[in-house]
Amino acid sequence: MKILLVDDHEMVRIGVSAYLQAQPDMEVIGEASNGEEAVKMALELRPDVILMDMVMPVMDGAEATAAIIKEWPEAKIMIVTSFLDDDKVYPALKAGAVSYILKTSKASRIADSIRQTMGGTPALEPEVMSKMMKQMRHDRHPHEELTDREMEILLLLANGYTNQEIADELFIALKTVKTHVSNLLSKLEVHDRTQAVIYAFQHKLVSPPK
Repeated sequence: MKILLVDDHEMVRIGVSAYLQAQPDMEVIGEASNGEEAVKMALELRPDVILMDMVMPVMDGAEATAAIIKEWPEAKIMIVTSFLDDDKVYPALKAGAVSYILKTSKASRIADSIRQTMGGTPALEPEVMSKMMKQMRHDRHPHEELTDREMEILLLLANGYTNQEIADELFIALKTVKTHVSNLLSKLEVHDRTQAVIYAFQHKLVSPPK
C-alpha cells in the first residue's frame, strides 16, 4: 500500500513515516509540507492513500483535497489533523476526503484507518460522525420526515379538506386526524394549517389551485 504523507511539521512526518514504514503492508512513497506540494505529488505518484493535514501554509488540506479530487476522483484521502471545528470538518469531507481522524489517535489506529480508507470505508472520529449526522438531518427537507399517513393528510389539507372530511375520506377517527395534523405541523416547523398548505405548494408537493 503506497502512502503519500502531507504535513507542514517535519517532526510529525518523521514520526508517522517511521511507524508506517515498519508496517509490512505500507510504504511511504512521498512527503509534502503544504497543500500545493500535495496536489502535485499526488497527481504524479498516484498513491493508494493520501494522509492530509488540514492547517498548512500555501494551501490548506481542504483546498488540496478538492484540487486532487477534481483531477483524480478515485483518490483516497484521509484527513489527519488536530482540529474538529465545523469549519475544518465540513469543507474537508465536502471536498472528497474519505476519512477524518485526529493526530492524537494511537499510531495503530492511524494504520488501521489507512487500511480502512484503502478499502473505501470511511474512518471517522465519533465527533465527526455526530457532526455529519446533524448536518444530514439539517440538509433534509422537513417533509421527508413525514410518515406516509401524515403526507397523505397534508395533501388533503392542501386540497381544502377539513379535519372531518379527512376522517371520512380515510375512514379514521376525527381524533386521529387531529393527532396526525398536530404531528405534521411540528415536523414541518409551521404553526398552523395555512402555513402547512403554503409549505406544500412551495415544495411542489401539490399543484397550486388555478
